[in-house]
Amino acid sequence: QVQLVESGGGLVQPGGSLRLSCAASKSISSIAVMEWYRQAPGKQRDLVARIRSDGSTNYAGFVKGRFTISRDNARSTVYLQMNSLKPEDTATYYCYAFGGSWGRGTQVTVSS
Repeated sequence: QVQLVESGGGLVQPGGSLRLSCAASKSISSIAVMEWYRQAPGKQRDLVARIRSDGSTNYAGFVKGRFTISRDNARSTVYLQMNSLKPEDTATYYCYAFGGSWGRGTQVTVSS
């Protein structure tokens, strides 16, 4: 299984931006789907965004227009660009690769 490591989280003010990275231990070019999820304390883990090997994407309604998922197969990395952040975006963000691999997550806190 591929190992995934997320980074790029932190504390940001409302309206700010962050870019999360998900670095894989091996090539992701053959992985059909890569996804970002998030989980706030006491809540279920929700799908945020999905990107397929052909570059097509899907987004949860609560981030559409604000977040962008992308993948760089050469760097074996998936990104999540998050703009216009809101306090309700506060959560731990996880990367997932089809086949069952999860990262350990990176914390995003949106607060003034």
